[in-house]
Amino acid sequence: MTMADRAPVHRLTALFQLASPMLPVGAFAYSQGIERGVHDGWITSATDAQRWIVDALGGPIARWEAPVWLRLHRAAVADDASAFGEWNARFVASRETSELRAETLQMGASLASWACDLHLPRGEALRAVPELSFPAAFAACAAMLDVGEQDGLAAYAWSWIENQVAAAMKSVPLGQVAGQRMLLAAHDALDEAVQTALRLHDDELVSAAPGLTLACALHEVQYSRLFRS
Repeated sequence: MTMADRAPVHRLTALFQLASPMLPVGAFAYSQGIERGVHDGWITSATDAQRWIVDALGGPIARWEAPVWLRLHRAAVADDASAFGEWNARFVASRETSELRAETLQMGASLASWACDLHLPRGEALRAVPELSFPAAFAACAAMLDVGEQDGLAAYAWSWIENQVAAAMKSVPLGQVAGQRMLLAAHDALDEAVQTALRLHDDELVSAAPGLTLACALHEVQYSRLFRS
């Protein structure tokens, strides 16, 4: 195998590592509203959970979080600290509840520490970014590992889907086969979300998701719960 042949494999394995549930950022601790949805009877089955996840993927993920991720990745590749800082700050400001804000900052800081521990290039500079969000940290790490924007975004969105399915499996609860069916059903929705994010201009980005926001806000005062958000 030549060096040219090995380069795509290197990027692919880097992609697997970033998207792995073993990434030490604590994603398993968050449900992003799913637990509250179960508590209030909005989600009572695998069908309900799948609809919730796909709706969020096609809404605030595809039309806000994913396109912001792309801009963060492009800024990281270009080593444009100003643009990177601006889009990171805009994403943090878009977090509608204290739980969502705490989640993205905790996971962003954890991923920056991971980058430093693994001695990735510019890892220390990433850790120095004020109030680093998780999409910003993930985009920067993808750039450090020479992962392209479309592949990196797909990995980022897939890790979100996988965590949401895991949260539904614990909360509803659901079996492993039901979880695998939900993951399989998300394939086309993921592709559509990535393509939507790629074509949106800055003035077309929309973060509003009232139902999701309400679920996250109500979860903050939920008496008994498994998840931090």
